[in-house]
Amino acid sequence: MSDDTAPLEEPKEPDDAKVPDDSKKGMSVKDERMLAMFCHLGGIIGGFILPLVIWLIKKDESKYIDYHGKEALNFQITMLIAHLVAGTLACFTFGLTTIAVLVISIVFCVMASMAANNGEYYRYPMCIRFIQ
Repeated sequence: MSDDTAPLEEPKEPDDAKVPDDSKKGMSVKDERMLAMFCHLGGIIGGFILPLVIWLIKKDESKYIDYHGKEALNFQITMLIAHLVAGTLACFTFGLTTIAVLVISIVFCVMASMAANNGEYYRYPMCIRFIQ
């Protein structure tokens, strides 16, 4: 005979059967790191335009992207000034200054993008802080 006084247990659902919560605001850590990385890599491809676009769209959603967007923009504006100065000096240095500025820009952008993808807060050396 069955005991009617025993409490009934509700069947348990497997963990993978749960409905994902799409109502969460914000973005995943992986997405934040990826967009922060693109802020820095965008400087190699399109100067300050791509970092500016990413930063303007996502700065209110993520403090991490806000930080890296500002860093990337400050560095790209600094490199724009450096390219202008190197361009005027190119006739005296046979173009070596423009090549040096280009190499420095690429190296630091790659270093910053790797740090951003690893979840680190990277700060560019030799950078004028236009945006605080």
